[in-house]
Formats: sequence, C-alpha cells, structure tokens
Amino acid sequence: MAHSSAPSARPVPAVLPISRAAVWLSVAAFLALATYYFIGIDEGAMSVFGPNTMVVHEFVHDARHFLGFPCH
Repeated sequence: MAHSSAPSARPVPAVLPISRAAVWLSVAAFLALATYYFIGIDEGAMSVFGPNTMVVHEFVHDARHFLGFPCH
C-alpha cells in the first residue's frame, strides 16, 4: 500500500451567527405553533377564518384522529 505524505483535510464546522439562528428558530416556532393550532385546536366555532367555518377542520380531520386529538 502506498502512503501519502500529504496531511489529511479535516472538515470545518459551519458557523451560524446567533442573529441568523434566532431568525430560523423564530420561523420554525411560528410554523410549529400554526400547525399545532390548525390540527389540534381549530374546531370551526372559534376559527380564524370566520365564525362557524369548518373548512380547516374538515381539511385536517383525519390528521387530527391520527395524532390523537379528539374532535367529535
């Protein structure tokens, strides 16, 4: 076996500034809370899309049951 005398390159970790990390964390938290609201909490009567609108509820109905949220 031939051995190389060149030094092996070591991987350099990526550096993410705290300001960009805070932006990514805020966006991820907002999307997670919005998903939780629409799948777990929105019941139609208190919907953000108007009174007595069941559009979102019916759209995520099966996901609610799959994730264990009661809805009726």
